[in-house]
Amino acid sequence: MLLNCGQSLPLLRHTDVPARVKENFILTGYRFPNYSLKDCLLSALRPTNETGNFWTHFLPVFIFAYYFVEVFGWEGAPHADSPFFYPLWNYFIGVFCLLMASSMAHLLNSMSLVVREVCFFVDYGTISSYTVGSSLAYYYYIHPRAGIVETGGYKGSQTDMKEEPAGPQSYAIPDFCVFFENFYIPTACLVAIICVLSCCNTRQRWRRHRYLIRTFVFLLPFLISSTPVFYRLLTSSPYSPTSSSCAASTSTASFFYRHCFWLLVSAVFNISKIPERLAPGRFDIWGHSHQWFHCCTFLSILDELHMIKAEVRAILLSPTLLLPPATLARLPGPTIASTYGVMLLLQTTIISVIVWFSWHANCIFGPERDKLAKEHPREHLKCH
Repeated sequence: MLLNCGQSLPLLRHTDVPARVKENFILTGYRFPNYSLKDCLLSALRPTNETGNFWTHFLPVFIFAYYFVEVFGWEGAPHADSPFFYPLWNYFIGVFCLLMASSMAHLLNSMSLVVREVCFFVDYGTISSYTVGSSLAYYYYIHPRAGIVETGGYKGSQTDMKEEPAGPQSYAIPDFCVFFENFYIPTACLVAIICVLSCCNTRQRWRRHRYLIRTFVFLLPFLISSTPVFYRLLTSSPYSPTSSSCAASTSTASFFYRHCFWLLVSAVFNISKIPERLAPGRFDIWGHSHQWFHCCTFLSILDELHMIKAEVRAILLSPTLLLPPATLARLPGPTIASTYGVMLLLQTTIISVIVWFSWHANCIFGPERDKLAKEHPREHLKCH
């Protein structure tokens, strides 16, 4: 195909691209899988079936950062590089990598069939990293003293503490202590790795039910990482009912329920492929299910951030709960090893998984990529 000077590369129909590139019920707007890096970057500014997918996760990066930095300006907050904020920064890294990897995967996946596979392997890896970043934030902020058996009273600040005999309604559940202190973070990491392996595998087998499998695979890390929140919702508050900390944390439940709601809606869009299933070809460029999926997942992340911020504020208002706590300390405070170290080890493992699947993808799709390059060489697409 020859193009006139100044024209963009052509967009194709689903019948003109390799089967690997086709999306269910999306009929037009395809970029040919032989774009250069420059072509891919420029395609962000033209209507293709990936343009909305890019912007619905790229713009949220800045929205998330805006709400995130608000914490450091709060009265009584330590400096941004304080160990107290190590878990929060790891959460930020997880979300930032998730949104950037997702947007870049949709923007750059037309460079070749192999690059397309690698892009989405990285996307799945960052989703798993995000779940562990969330787990670290939950571990240190949502329930910083889980399982501590007290002789009495609420676990608020000394000024808020009310001396009451411990009883059946005590906040601590000793049986949960063992899991939370010893297995919560390792389990979150293990499940994250299993999710990467499973999702990457759906690109090479189980193709027919890939969206269903990917959606339910990521239900497990949600359940594991949310354990501290479930614990909080099923027990009494760690703060005195009359304390400012208790008032600050009252919104935790509503933010979590909204977080769950948006995740549920995003799963419905991802599995059902509505609205394009109802009118194939009508939502090829704007409004198809993956764009709504992106919007709903970001709204869930935003509510999660608000929930974590509410708990951070509550802790800052209770000096004895600052990590490490001044009294009754059984949970250690955050350290570089227990936050950044955990994420680094996880990322190293995930990268190893991605490299293995990428090598395998190159073995599968490399010959087809080379064949396409010969049939549609770059110089044929230049101006003549």
